[in-house]
Amino acid sequence: MIPDDLASLVRRAARLWPDRTAWRFDETGTRFTFADIDRETDRLAGSLAALGTRPGDRVAVMLRNEPAFPLLWLALAKIGAVLVPVNTNYRELDGAHVLRHSGARIAVAAPEFTDLLTRIGPATVVTPDELPTGAPPEHQPAAEAPTNIQYTSGTTGAPKGCVLPHRYWTTLARSLVEDFPHLTADDRILTAQPFHYIDPQWNVAAALAAGAELVVLDRFHPSTFWPKAREHEVTWFYCLGLMPTLLLRQPAGPGDRDHRVRSVMASAIPRDLHAELEDRWGVPWYEAFGMTETGGDIRDRPADHRPGSGCIGRPIREREAMIADEEGRPVPRGGTGELLIRGVGLMHGYHDDPEATARAFSGGWFHTGDLATMDAEGRVYYVGRTKDMIRRSGENISADEVERALLLHPAVELAAVIAVPDDLRGEEVKAFVVPARDTTPGELAEFCATQLAYFKVPRYWSLTAELPRTPSERIAKGKLSALDTPTYDRVAEAWL
Repeated sequence: MIPDDLASLVRRAARLWPDRTAWRFDETGTRFTFADIDRETDRLAGSLAALGTRPGDRVAVMLRNEPAFPLLWLALAKIGAVLVPVNTNYRELDGAHVLRHSGARIAVAAPEFTDLLTRIGPATVVTPDELPTGAPPEHQPAAEAPTNIQYTSGTTGAPKGCVLPHRYWTTLARSLVEDFPHLTADDRILTAQPFHYIDPQWNVAAALAAGAELVVLDRFHPSTFWPKAREHEVTWFYCLGLMPTLLLRQPAGPGDRDHRVRSVMASAIPRDLHAELEDRWGVPWYEAFGMTETGGDIRDRPADHRPGSGCIGRPIREREAMIADEEGRPVPRGGTGELLIRGVGLMHGYHDDPEATARAFSGGWFHTGDLATMDAEGRVYYVGRTKDMIRRSGENISADEVERALLLHPAVELAAVIAVPDDLRGEEVKAFVVPARDTTPGELAEFCATQLAYFKVPRYWSLTAELPRTPSERIAKGKLSALDTPTYDRVAEAWL
């Protein structure tokens, strides 16, 4: 039986499959058995305790895709402490928010990040090699005890910290083992996203639950992703955002179907490319819907598989889904409304933000902010988003956060940021700026790059004398696209 907490999940895997390879890190060739993971996480639990970490403490981790990241996460879970993943692209403004808002007083980081964290972060900043030795404390975490404060960009304001319990991860892992795609110890899983996102973390939990091997790439490289899948004899993987499109843009070859992959799970599969994806690699691509706040919620299965239809499947066993109107009432089947989710293993709420938590869970359902329809058989079809969030190459970007960064520049009087369509990345970031003095898009973009991760820096810029307002003196974002102002494309380095 798959347990409800991560500590027990690790110990169960070490007991059932002690000598089987659990993790393989492609970049270095480093390999861990399930027994190695149990032993190393016990050692790190002792180190963290010796550093002063106690149950409930928040510990920031800023590492790339190296073994120390998942080992520290599981070690923190064993002692009842909470991981605060820090995006390795963050700089002073976005990094400081995560560290200060989370209340992390300890950070473990790669040497390249220690100077940044020392300036903006907690009192104690160490590298993995600097951790002291100590004995792991006796602690059995509860299923509802928090394991993560996972930051995600919301519709307004700075990124919100999702408080995720043990049961969040074990529910997701159990569904992948006991329900489709039925992961087993014969599977080999591939992950290419950074560990500071939830996807590699739930891949770790799923592999532990199934006894499967997890192959970790340094990051996603479109030209080598499928060759790596073949090299490591991968049987299953998950991808999202722009990844399918970028994979299709690689040159086709006679070896495209020379692999062991039995199925692929992906989020936001481009409808017009879905059939081409399956034909190219000779394997079905199944849609999945989930959020940082809720985990895995809705999943396509062979019986419902209809490439190109926009169908994202049915709720997993632990979830209910409802399509609701603006009053939270169910709409008739086939009608469009907001997708609401409820069930076990969701986040507890947004850290230190009870008002946002209450809004998100209004009426006992989690409000996704996404529009969908449901057919008579209960299949869900994705329609679009209601949120003021920009989705660029799979990254969620809060327009408000970019606006706040711009307003730190002395040349900016007002700023508004919106999404504009982009054939390659889905959406791009466009900034409208009312300057307080002479400035240029290049100057503003360079400033943004010192405050925000690179993917949040606007590509398009319009400098204007004023911005449209609502009667309540808010910026009327719906009218920005109609403004007749020149636009600068910083990628093309030209005015459009």
